[in-house]
Amino acid sequence: MSFKDLKLNRPLLRAIAETGYDSPTLVQQKTIPLVLDNKDVIVSAQTGTGKTAAFALPILQALFDKQEGSKQGKKIRALVISPTRELAVQISENFKNYSSYTNLRTTVVFGGTSIEPQKDILKKGVDILIATPGRLLDLHKQDLVNLDYIETLVLDEADLMLDMGFIDDVKKIERLCPTQKQTLLFSATIPYKVEQLANTILKSPERIEVAPNASTSKNVNQLLYFVPKKSKIELCLHLLRNTIKGNIIIFRRTKFGVAKLENTLINNGYKVDSIHGDKSQNLRQEALNNFKKGISNILIATDVAARGIDINDLDAVVNFDLPNVPETYVHRIGRTARAGNTGVAYSLCSADEKIYLQSIQQLIQLQLDVIDEHPYPLDPKAKKEIHKTPGKSKHKKGRKSVASKKKKKRWY
Repeated sequence: MSFKDLKLNRPLLRAIAETGYDSPTLVQQKTIPLVLDNKDVIVSAQTGTGKTAAFALPILQALFDKQEGSKQGKKIRALVISPTRELAVQISENFKNYSSYTNLRTTVVFGGTSIEPQKDILKKGVDILIATPGRLLDLHKQDLVNLDYIETLVLDEADLMLDMGFIDDVKKIERLCPTQKQTLLFSATIPYKVEQLANTILKSPERIEVAPNASTSKNVNQLLYFVPKKSKIELCLHLLRNTIKGNIIIFRRTKFGVAKLENTLINNGYKVDSIHGDKSQNLRQEALNNFKKGISNILIATDVAARGIDINDLDAVVNFDLPNVPETYVHRIGRTARAGNTGVAYSLCSADEKIYLQSIQQLIQLQLDVIDEHPYPLDPKAKKEIHKTPGKSKHKKGRKSVASKKKKKRWY
């Protein structure tokens, strides 16, 4: 099938050809006709399956047929809600690329940066708005965003919005839009709460599922290293020196963990950048650009910061910390081996993470290949490590210290 068969107009086909895509992916083949038919849709598909184009192209086609000549006084007619800034920027770039031969105008708004430039663009009028929930509601409170003319509402990465606690904001935004509108919900997985959300805001939706939720690419070689928690950094350095080559993303569970590992790798002479929630949007974007340009070849990230980021030619993913949500493992390793390439996923598992490993293997229906030959093996009998606080009090629990026993003057 070609994009022509999907009945897209000439300006869109020309823009698609320039981006280098020849034929639509499975999710695009299934979704585009339904969206053009003005149906509400729930799409379950992993990142990297081409789902942004699956909603961007039909939205642009519908708006193109009714576009207004002047740029002044344009009304927002399509709204895309995205959980993270990086995803919002990426979606906005896609819309701009596909609409380069139309008069349609797209802008993106997100928190973490100055609100003033975003206000100025909105005052000039836009057709398509891509936004993170918090900033959109801020702008709406200030009467800078009018959602009365929305024809299509897209909720992208709905399961991540749920994890990030945006569900109430999303419901609020949906209520601010007209009742008569088309709603498209995209989610990598459809947990119960996403299902509930879909039932309350979508009208007799069509369902599209592309590849089972738990599938991992056959092109990813998944390797597992059992290692004591305290030796993870040494093992990571050992693997970087001897085994892992090329462009690498290393996932850690916390911002503190990201910063600690980044300092260690920089001190060992590696070209490293990092992204996590505490970094400003500009710093996150800069880190991403450095990685894409090859200035750095290692990117350390938390899951929220890295979700949905499109990086071509990624050779390896390292799960420094195993995720406690098994689906997250699928998202992480899905960063590599895209578009038919091959890649390797390395997972470092300590004694306290074995329970996460069980859930992951259960979900993907696959036993990870255990690599025993390394300098920091985990004792098979090792129990979950308990952190003892240094300088622990010599007094028994419940006993008063000497200082507190001294007679103190009371005010009563």
